[in-house]
Parts: sequence; C-alpha cells; structure tokens
Amino acid sequence: MQFYLPVVWAVIITLGVFIYVVLDGFDLGIGLIFPFIEGKSERQVMLNTVAPVWDGNETFLVLGGAGLYGAFPVVYSTLLPANYLPLILMVVGLIFRGAAFELRAKASRTQHLWDLAFIGGSALAAFCQGVVLGSLLQGIKIVDGHFVGGAFDWLSPFSVFCGFGVLMTYAALGCGWLILKTDGELRSEMRMLMVPMTWVLFGFIAVVSVWTVLGLPAVRYRWFESGNLAWFLPVPVLVVVCVLGIARFVRQGNDMWPFVLTLVLCFLGYSGLIISIWPNIIPPGLTIWEASSHPSSQLFALVGVVIILPIIFVYNIMQYRVFRGKVREGDAGYHH
Repeated sequence: MQFYLPVVWAVIITLGVFIYVVLDGFDLGIGLIFPFIEGKSERQVMLNTVAPVWDGNETFLVLGGAGLYGAFPVVYSTLLPANYLPLILMVVGLIFRGAAFELRAKASRTQHLWDLAFIGGSALAAFCQGVVLGSLLQGIKIVDGHFVGGAFDWLSPFSVFCGFGVLMTYAALGCGWLILKTDGELRSEMRMLMVPMTWVLFGFIAVVSVWTVLGLPAVRYRWFESGNLAWFLPVPVLVVVCVLGIARFVRQGNDMWPFVLTLVLCFLGYSGLIISIWPNIIPPGLTIWEASSHPSSQLFALVGVVIILPIIFVYNIMQYRVFRGKVREGDAGYHH
C-alpha cells in the first residue's frame, strides 16, 4: 500500500494538471490571439466560443493544487516558496482574465480597456505557468524537506524560455479551437495563423528538448543512458507527425483535426516531461515516495477523489456536449 498509493496519487495529479493545461490552455490562447483580430463582432464570437465553459475548465487547477496539499505536502511546502512570485502573478492574471470576461460585455466606453485586461491577464497567467514549469525542470534546492534557495531562483534563461513556450502552446490551442468552433472570415484568419504558429511551437519544443538534455545530466541519463531510448523514441517521432498533420489538415480545410492534433502535441510534450523526471516529483532528487504524506491521509483523500472526480468529469463532458457545434456572429452568448 505504501508503494502504490503515491503512484495512484501521482497519476491523479498528473492527469488533473494535464486536463487543466488543455482545457484552460485554449481559452487562455484566445486571449493571446485577441490582438490579431480587430473587429468587435469577431472578438465577441471568439469569447462566445468559450463563454459557457471557461470557468469550469479551472476546476482541474484546484484539483491539482488540493491533491498536492493532501498527498504530497512536501511538494506543496517547497514548490510554492520556490515560486511565490510567478504563482501570485499567475493568479493575478487569471483574476484579470476572469473579470474582463464578465465586464467587457457590459462596458461600452471602457471595452477596449477590458480587452487589454483580457489580453494581458491571459498572457501573464500563461507565461507564469511556463516559468514555474521551467523552474521545476531545472531543479529546486531542498534540504530535509524544506526549500533552501533564494526568492528569485525560479528566474533563469531556461524558465523564461519555457514561459514563452507555454504562451505559444496556448496560442496554438486557441487557434485550433477557433477553427473548430467558428466559420466565415474568422475561421479563415485562424487557418492562416495556425500553420506558422505550429511550426514556431515545434521550434520551442525542439529547443527545450535539446536544452534539457544538454543542461540536465539526470534528463540526459534518463533518455540516452538508461537503455530505454527505444521505448521513448515514439514521443519525438509522433511530435513531428503531429506538426506535419496539422499543416496538411489546415490546407485541406478540415476543421476538427488541427485542434485534435494540437491536443495530441500537448500530450506528447507533457509525456516527455514525465519521462524526463519520473519517479522524481521535484527534480533533481525528491521522489514521489519521499514526498508522500502518511498512507492513511492519502487513503482518506482518495475516497473523496473517487466520489468527486466522476462527477467533475460528467459535468465537464455535459457542458461541452450541450454547447457543441459552431458559434456564429449574432448567436447569443450567455452574457446577453
């Protein structure tokens, strides 16, 4: 039980964070694409595509955070102090994004200011998530279960580059989502953006991959010296296949597959991250077993998750099912 419970919890938290990344990723991505679209009506259509679902998407961020607190308190007590500033700025960005969502539809004279808040909040939240990811990958200084580094250890060229990488990931997700959900001129503009965005994203993935292999000995050992390369090789190969597939389907005028393949691209990038650090939950050396709470605590929390998680999945699936199909100009958003 002591061996398996941390593994179960690691899978739950990993799944929760991934679902958050793809669901909140595309609506943060809409904020990042906003500056490319000038028309008020087109911007309203962009917002209407996610208006019924955006706040439900953030449920999984809460699941990940609460899961860490209950199952891996050492991670909670070290990852937060190591990243206080980017995490606080991420929350500030999410607040501005949420406020702008609700208030821009009611504003007339100040709508352009709320548009700026929506763009800035989305960019800040996405960038800070990438910075935290980069700081986690490069390692956090822990002694006896306590963070012993400085207040700005998270700030490095690598973490900043990861921040821009997440920005591009979310922008590509948002672009794919809008191709799926809109038509007419807006969809045409998104098709023009999608292919160059995907190639830039591929560039970010390639640079981060090379950077981690060259700069982090543990990652290099994991991929190339542990004898498991044959098992891991499908990940980078499938990344290339997805990028080429997105370009092809956009050219063919397919609305669904560019978004689906962008989701697969996110999954592959995420699985590459897991491969690089497993079984550490905080590199370079804190494993999921060392970071675990007492088995009775993990078991108690697991009972709650087993009850609640299916409910969360059902209502998320229902909201996407109810609001499926294209969103067009003139369709009433829930703000109206």
